[in-house]
Amino acid sequence: MRIAVDVMGGDHGCRVVIDGVNKALAVEPAIQEVHLVGNEAEIGSAMAELAVRDPRMRVHHASEVLSMEDKPVVGLRRKKDCSILRAVDLVKEGVAGAVISCGNTGGILAASSIRLRMLDGVERPAIGAVMPSRSGSWVLIDAGANPESSPLHLLQNAIMGSVYAREMLGVSRPRVGLLSNGAEEIKGNELTRATLKLCRQVNLNFLGFVEGHDLFGDHVDVVVTDGFVGNIVLKSCEALGMTVISLLKDELTASPIRKLGAMLSANGLRALKRRMDPQTYGGAPMLGLNGVVFKVHGSARAGSFKNALSQVARSLSLRVNESIGREIAAAARVMGSAQAA
Repeated sequence: MRIAVDVMGGDHGCRVVIDGVNKALAVEPAIQEVHLVGNEAEIGSAMAELAVRDPRMRVHHASEVLSMEDKPVVGLRRKKDCSILRAVDLVKEGVAGAVISCGNTGGILAASSIRLRMLDGVERPAIGAVMPSRSGSWVLIDAGANPESSPLHLLQNAIMGSVYAREMLGVSRPRVGLLSNGAEEIKGNELTRATLKLCRQVNLNFLGFVEGHDLFGDHVDVVVTDGFVGNIVLKSCEALGMTVISLLKDELTASPIRKLGAMLSANGLRALKRRMDPQTYGGAPMLGLNGVVFKVHGSARAGSFKNALSQVARSLSLRVNESIGREIAAAARVMGSAQAA
């Protein structure tokens, strides 16, 4: 199992990324090699500072970085030696089986789409973000890859999200819902109503429309939407989570008695923080690509990268992409038969 990691492009430099990789290697013996892609001098300095000596790390020099300000396609054309392109090329060449990056999201999507292409039958990639619920987790898809989508794109999002929830979250038959402004079939817009009809034609445990208040109550395992709405949902939820944690801290330290209560419930509060912290989930897979691609938040710390490598290793071992390919092909056959009839 070999993984390429773009160590450039994050907010905190390559040291944080390498620290996370080192922590992951300590607990993931199945990972045979990690290919660190970026500025060789900076990587060497960070490894020396961290006293990293794991022989499974390989360094690949890239002289350029695709910044957050770069327009994805234009930037990739101008910066042909950027770290994200070099990392994706390692997957294309078979040197690595997966790539992880905390850089420009559009750049990662563009580089992966151009170099790796889609899985057979998949129209566009989609970002699947794992989110917490009352007793477990659920998948939001698309969380930002495609602001404009067609009904077919959303149908494929539903299939890919269902496979990911089944394989990675262990849900035997994931409940799939289409995000709308009401549960009634007359609600939604032209896109969601057309997608509703398509999702009912294929082999999904499809609930129909779901609303915003269904997301965190264990009512649904996969929530399907376009990337415009999905990205707003994702960022709103992340901001709300941080706000709740901050408010709890303020209220629990407002008086000596509250501080005592906080000390008595410290373990529970720490567990709550872990469940609400995006770092716990590592990052998000870009599903539908002909290769495993994982996006980590630009502001991520070492813990995020450690968890991201663990998630990628698990995805590779479970052959999630192969399952997605089979389910997409099966759905295409069903759709073809329905159209013929």
